[in-house]
Amino acid sequence: MTTFSGKVAVVTGGTSGIGKAAAIALAQAGANVVVAGRRQAEGEETIRQIQGSGGDGFFVVTDVSKEADVQALIEKTMARYGRLDIAFNNAG
Repeated sequence: MTTFSGKVAVVTGGTSGIGKAAAIALAQAGANVVVAGRRQAEGEETIRQIQGSGGDGFFVVTDVSKEADVQALIEKTMARYGRLDIAFNNAG
């Protein structure tokens, strides 16, 4: 399995389906994962699963059709981790 140790990944549409699976897989491979999506409860559940498996990450409510939301997502990612290595664009 590929390792993403120390990398920072943003996963849009990470609240369910392929996006959620990708977020969890990236975390299991060592990445810090920022889950982005419109549904807060589902996003927080994805983060709980990631953290429950020893991973690190957080959720940002994001509607990718709104430029301001996407900018806020990147700003919050940079504020916490100081970098962005992987963008898994699964929404929109």
